[in-house]
Amino acid sequence: MPSRYAQWMYDWEHRLTSVDNNRITRPLEWGTEWARDWPCRNGFRVGSVPEDPQKFFLDYNRRILAASDDFFSYSRPTDYRLERREVQVFSTREVPDPKLQAKVKGTFAEFLRFTSPVSTPYQENNLVNARWFPLQGRRAVVLLPHWNADAIAYTSLCRVLNLLGVAVLRMSMPYHDIRMPAEIRRADYAVSANIGRTLDSTRQGVVDIRCCLDWLEAQGHSQLGIVGTSLGSCCAFLAAAHDPRIRVAAFNHASTYFADVVWHGQSTRHIREGLEQKIDLECLRRVWMAISPMAYFEQFSRWPKKSLVVYAKYDLTFLPEFSRQVVAEFARHGLDYRVAALPCGHYTTGETPYKYMDGWQLASFLRTAW
Repeated sequence: MPSRYAQWMYDWEHRLTSVDNNRITRPLEWGTEWARDWPCRNGFRVGSVPEDPQKFFLDYNRRILAASDDFFSYSRPTDYRLERREVQVFSTREVPDPKLQAKVKGTFAEFLRFTSPVSTPYQENNLVNARWFPLQGRRAVVLLPHWNADAIAYTSLCRVLNLLGVAVLRMSMPYHDIRMPAEIRRADYAVSANIGRTLDSTRQGVVDIRCCLDWLEAQGHSQLGIVGTSLGSCCAFLAAAHDPRIRVAAFNHASTYFADVVWHGQSTRHIREGLEQKIDLECLRRVWMAISPMAYFEQFSRWPKKSLVVYAKYDLTFLPEFSRQVVAEFARHGLDYRVAALPCGHYTTGETPYKYMDGWQLASFLRTAW
């Protein structure tokens, strides 16, 4: 039986999860059309439809894992520019909090914009957005928020990192805030019951991160790092496994397989409902293996880097046993890492006092990691 503290924490997590009541259950879609422009095609023709989409994705994942540097490769953008505009919240809740919008009204900031090398049918999503927290010096990080984060989440952490001598690009993940297509109210296309689109979105996130690193280098920042939370943590790990420039990495919530988080996580129950009538966990794990951190520890180990792994002991979204498996892999590969286990859950990490504990872990690591 859970302790009284644990039960109190689980109840709090349930209440916070229930705030978002606009989740939509969609049926399984294979989405093979999303693979039309991917590398590692092995002769699969553009426009052709595989007879067996499950076998198609199983085979494709094997090819990706054998040549993942090709899968996450890209052409460097040529249209980088800074855009000054008014800060907006871009809330994903059914009833946005008017206090948040009032808080930022009249506030302007600089945003890096460029065309993503990964093209999707949605023009809003194809234009990358990253809020710029500039600072002179060599150290800079790309910061990646959690799934369905609004556009002002983590800005306080960005300012703290500035005070510690670190420039920050806070990148909007694919299908998030200003990149969200008009037809949706949440970042549903980033993680969904559409197998191909979820793979494509995660690949796009990794490629966009690497493009942000290119821009930071061009600004004179030579000591580069990455910070990711939840879904952002997954993309951060994949980027760090495929880009040698990342020498400092903080994974705020970490898990093993993409499919396991979706299948067991509290905040993705609606996605599982759309999947489980047509696919089991083992198959889902295999068709999403190419975007699972657990598949890339050998690649991650290729270049020296310092890492921080933060997880929550009462997490109902990234289950603690999965996070401990990640920590075990860091140890098994002899990597340079630190671990922090917070006495809270996934959603309560963003609540007082736990958000300050989490921020202290991230800031103290980044202050000394270089």
